[in-house]
Amino acid sequence: MDNSPEARTQKLDFSAINSTTAKSFNAQKNLIKRLFKGNTVLCETCKQPLHLVVPTEKAQTGLYGVFCKKKCTDIHLEMEVI
Repeated sequence: MDNSPEARTQKLDFSAINSTTAKSFNAQKNLIKRLFKGNTVLCETCKQPLHLVVPTEKAQTGLYGVFCKKKCTDIHLEMEVI
């Protein structure tokens, strides 16, 4: 019987979690792309338009991302003006 640490360690299968995470990431990325193109995108929960908040030359600090008025959708982005 093998009592080595490798033999006692169970291998975890993260494929289902990784797949779900990848799908969520890609959906959010596509939503942000549509907003950057100027398209109107509605919140899946409250059906209100989503707003993209980005830094400007005058306002370079704050909370950036994608939000709806009711905060059902709340995607924070790290951005800076170069």
